[in-house]
Amino acid sequence: RIMAPVTSGQSNARPRSRSLTAVHCAILDDLVYPTEIVGKRTRYCIDGSKTLKVYLDPRDRNSTEYKLPTFAGVYKKLTGKDAVFEYPVTEATV
Repeated sequence: RIMAPVTSGQSNARPRSRSLTAVHCAILDDLVYPTEIVGKRTRYCIDGSKTLKVYLDPRDRNSTEYKLPTFAGVYKKLTGKDAVFEYPVTEATV
């Protein structure tokens, strides 16, 4: 449950585990569960929109590649944020 921010003069801070950012991060971890998240980047566009780029573990590419559009759709529906799921690009050493 997400707690509302404190509106009175008291200095009781809301716990980190109940903040909106922590809840959205937990949703993201649960959504891609068999796979691990190896990186996250927020991309800011010129028009002011933000897109979250989520990099997944490339070892699980064969079992989760077809699920990437589903991950993005479910995350958008649950949080209202745009997200792009992809695998990090590794350069081949010559």
